[in-house]
Amino acid sequence: MVELILKDEVYAIVGAAMEVHREKGFGFAEPVYQECMEIELSHRKIPALAQKEMPISYKGHPLKKTYIADFVAYDKIIVELKASDKLSSREEAQVINYLKSSGLAVGVLINFGAPSLEWKRIVLTNHVIESVDFQPKSKSNLRKFA
Repeated sequence: MVELILKDEVYAIVGAAMEVHREKGFGFAEPVYQECMEIELSHRKIPALAQKEMPISYKGHPLKKTYIADFVAYDKIIVELKASDKLSSREEAQVINYLKSSGLAVGVLINFGAPSLEWKRIVLTNHVIESVDFQPKSKSNLRKFA
């Protein structure tokens, strides 16, 4: 059996998100969940930097434009928050691009906008992307992209 990269850390982040969703429900704008997550991560002593500016480069040249990660947790995991009806491949592609740009291997995409919390664990290793869907009332789905 394959061991998941940063399994315990992702579990802790998702646990914090579940508590925020349990407490606030769905229907708020993303900045509300951002602030709630910052509080919950702090309460749980999960090291995370909110609104972390991350560089982007093109062919080895740093760009003036940067992106802002909602959180970088444990100095190793990009956490991207959404508050939409459902997650799409667009949001997943955003996290994949963040991982490629940052050199980090693990991202967690969390959606607070649905009645049940939705989240995806995205791993980028050796240009292979593994995405595991954690959707309510459906089986986990592992997809690999080359």
